[in-house]
Amino acid sequence: MIEGYWGCGCLAVLECILSIIRALQMGSCFSAESRSPLSGSPLSPHPAFDYRKKRNSRKKPGSVDFRKEEQLHRIPGRLFLNGSSGVASLYTQQGKKGTNQDAMIVWENFGSRTDTVFCGVFDGHGPYGHMVAKKVRDHLPLKLSAHWEVNISSEDVLREISLNTAGSVNSEETALISADKDSRASVDLDVTEKNPDIFKTLKESFLKAFKVMDRELRLHTNIDCFCSGTTAVTLVKQGPYLVVGNVGDSRAVLATRDKDNSLKAVQLTVDLKPNLPAEAERIRNCKGCVFALHDEPTVARVWLPNNDAPGLAMARAFGDFFLKDFGLISVPEISCRCLSEEDEFIVLATDGIWDVLSNKEVIDIIEYAPACSSAARTLVQTAVRAWRYKYLTTKVDDCAVVCLFLDSNLSNLSYASNT
Repeated sequence: MIEGYWGCGCLAVLECILSIIRALQMGSCFSAESRSPLSGSPLSPHPAFDYRKKRNSRKKPGSVDFRKEEQLHRIPGRLFLNGSSGVASLYTQQGKKGTNQDAMIVWENFGSRTDTVFCGVFDGHGPYGHMVAKKVRDHLPLKLSAHWEVNISSEDVLREISLNTAGSVNSEETALISADKDSRASVDLDVTEKNPDIFKTLKESFLKAFKVMDRELRLHTNIDCFCSGTTAVTLVKQGPYLVVGNVGDSRAVLATRDKDNSLKAVQLTVDLKPNLPAEAERIRNCKGCVFALHDEPTVARVWLPNNDAPGLAMARAFGDFFLKDFGLISVPEISCRCLSEEDEFIVLATDGIWDVLSNKEVIDIIEYAPACSSAARTLVQTAVRAWRYKYLTTKVDDCAVVCLFLDSNLSNLSYASNT
């Protein structure tokens, strides 16, 4: 009797267990969200499988999501490689220092506006400078377009700063707060009188986009931006209006006709070097140091206090977070200009060009280039020859050039895509 009872009990237990297993396999008892399977159960994945999956899914530093990159690079009117378009010529060449850390972009119909063009050149530096330059090249225009669309107010920018800092303001945010006052000196008053909204809106968008871009670099897990960064000289041309945002020592120069019909150079940006009085004062106020080494007396650099860490030869840059608490900022210097019929073209270039050629030499080279489509390449090749002639013991620097022609009906400008 006892044996019979025990046998029936075993059968009942087995049937119960089987029914539970069938129910679990059908998914009718528990959802994956409400309860996870026990370790070692038939429904739980093998520990080795989990480890391999997690290990393989982890991106390596500097890795790229090629699907997203491909979608970005296929946007019509967006050029970022050597070539030309209906309004611009682009060219970059690697120097003798290693990987080419320069990047460039021309984006026609920017922000889905048919009369708007975005241009930019970026000069990376540090171990991962090439990655930082390309990251900023790809994402800064998107952020600028988004903030331009939203049309945020300067009060919103300052309000967000005050909320995020909770009473403590570093050099970056102090510079952003005072940017409204500092940028007025470089504004064409004719623009603000005739069309004040375009400058106000774009200026606020530049400030916000640069701030968000630098914050994203700080949080980036695949690019080490602690001792790496990039310059950026960018512009937006909408109709006759031009707004320029500059960080670092790359430069923008306008070629315009003089009274005698000769071309003259008008520098649109300031090379933001650490030895500029205003920049040096800000850096020293933040406990940073500014001085040049004995073997390069003409190159002032930003240094950490009481530290022999590598010095930075510019006062503003994206990245380089080891110096961001000691006076280095990513707040752009912004200027605005109303273009005229005398204005011919604009040259944006990294310091590999300006270190060996003057503003006038650059616009003369562009003017007498064989064709507008090859103007940027002609300028880079001329600069490389100048490097070899002027600096026999110095390695040629990377060069990147964007030539934006203000007359879009130039007959000798070829319509080429990225090649």
